[in-house]
Amino acid sequence: MSKKVVVISTSLRGNSNSEQLARSFAKGAEDAGNNVEFISLKGKKIGFCIGCLACQSKGECVIKDDALAIEQAVLNADVVAFSTPIYYYEMSGQMKTLLDRMNSLYPKDYRFRDVYMLSVAAEDEDHTPKRAESGLQGWIDCFEKAELKGTLFVGGMNSPNDINGNEKLNKAYEMGERV
Repeated sequence: MSKKVVVISTSLRGNSNSEQLARSFAKGAEDAGNNVEFISLKGKKIGFCIGCLACQSKGECVIKDDALAIEQAVLNADVVAFSTPIYYYEMSGQMKTLLDRMNSLYPKDYRFRDVYMLSVAAEDEDHTPKRAESGLQGWIDCFEKAELKGTLFVGGMNSPNDINGNEKLNKAYEMGERV
C-alpha cells in the first residue's frame, strides 16, 4: 500500500551532505511506490514560536509564514523523515524552530506514525548524533501514535559533497524503500 512520505531537509546550504542523504531516502521511498513530498527549509521563512499557545485553541499558529504549509504536509503524512546537519552535537537550529512551530499538531488527528532521522556531522564518534536524536524523540513523545522508526548518521562530513560515494547514501535509499 502506498504511503504519503514527507522528507524535510533542514540544512540551509544548497546540495548539502544532509540534503543529499535526504534525497537518497526520498528516492528509495518513491521507487518503492510511495507518494513522496520533499521539503527543503532553504529559502523558507520560519519564525520562532512565541509561546502564546493560540495554536491550541485556533488550530493553527498565529504567525503566518512557511511553517504553516510544512505543518499541513506533516499532519497529512504517514511517514516523516527529518534530515539535519549536527551542530555542536545537536540538531540544526532551524529544525528545532520548525519542531517548536508544529505545536498545533498536538491536539489534531495527525496521520503520521513513523518518523525517521538522518544526520551528518564533521565528528565521527558514535555519540555524535545522540543529543539530536534525543531532541527529536522529545517531540515524538508528544504524539503517542508515532514512533522513531529509524536513524542514520554519517560522520566525517567536513566539506560540501564529502558524502559523494559514501555507502550510507545506499543505506538511506534502502531505509526509504522500507517505509
